Amino acid sequence: MSAENVHLVRRATEEYLAKGGLDYAVLDEHVEIRDHDILDGREYRGRSGFARWLQDWGEAWERWTIEPLEYLDAGDKVVLVFRMIATGRGSGIQIDREDALVYEFRDGKAVRLDYFNSRQEGLAAAGLATAG
Repeated sequence: MSAENVHLVRRATEEYLAKGGLDYAVLDEHVEIRDHDILDGREYRGRSGFARWLQDWGEAWERWTIEPLEYLDAGDKVVLVFRMIATGRGSGIQIDREDALVYEFRDGKAVRLDYFNSRQEGLAAAGLATAG
């Protein structure tokens, strides 16, 4: 099942990048989203929470691009490592870094997503490496 989960994440990411639209089919209706890059550490819940997280995240950036680098199988988790180039809204701060999204799957649906602003933290969260 894990290879299928990798395929689901790849397809959803490609669709998002090509169309700018969300592929809710990969998300459980009660999905939990945790952004470890936001200072308040707020959790978002459900598909509407996922849309709200993307909106909140996007508001921090004047412009941004992402480029998928790796899709890693971690059993019931999939790690999407991507390069993000962005300019902060208001601050003008420019970043170029590797971030990671960790998708946790149950019964073919993502039930949790964790966003990390480093590849190492994402790998550690999925049990693939130690943070550091």
